[in-house]
Amino acid sequence: MRISRLLTPLAAAILVAGCATSDPYGGQTQRSSTGMGTGIGAAVGAAAGALSGSGSTSRRDRALIGAAVGAAAGAGIGVYMDRQEQELRQNLQGSRIEIDRRGDDIVLNMPSSVTFGFDSSDLTGDARSALNEVANVLKQYTDTRVNIAGFTDSTGDASYNQRLSERRAQSVGNYLSQNGVSSSRLNTMGYGANQPVASNDTDQGRAQNRRVEITLTPIGNGQG
Repeated sequence: MRISRLLTPLAAAILVAGCATSDPYGGQTQRSSTGMGTGIGAAVGAAAGALSGSGSTSRRDRALIGAAVGAAAGAGIGVYMDRQEQELRQNLQGSRIEIDRRGDDIVLNMPSSVTFGFDSSDLTGDARSALNEVANVLKQYTDTRVNIAGFTDSTGDASYNQRLSERRAQSVGNYLSQNGVSSSRLNTMGYGANQPVASNDTDQGRAQNRRVEITLTPIGNGQG
């Protein structure tokens, strides 16, 4: 019997409720990270529960239990990251660091013009102040992995740009580590001029490409 046929209306309701929320301002339905986590968790839990049962009734019951448990786990991750995002947005107001939510991941975009001097990997005072706030939040949310990536524009020698991007990512990682974030949670890498977010044919585009991105990823069911 196909697993999808084992889901009763209760399990289906968990999936639907988990994936969509209502915008109280615009009245439109939108997907939230918590809802997505709930829906995915419910689906995975239902599948696992169905596969573990021997008879059709047992499989159906286990699918329901698995859906409920999986939904709770998925929602837990979403709520954990929601709280973390909210604190980061509050603490980084006015810092010129852009915060982007991508599913359960949180991406902090630090423009080079704010973070470093020209052709340098030394952090500016503004960057250190902002990273102090980031470190304070990360120390509260210990079930978050921190991936730090450096990027440059395409001007100049490619190998030099690669090394500069690596040094800049490392500078950010070192500063977070020095301010209490465990180094075991940190991963740094440089991409040089690869993965541009804008055209390198204009000054504005090149400025956008010179950046460090800090991607925060949940390790598991975090409790902040």
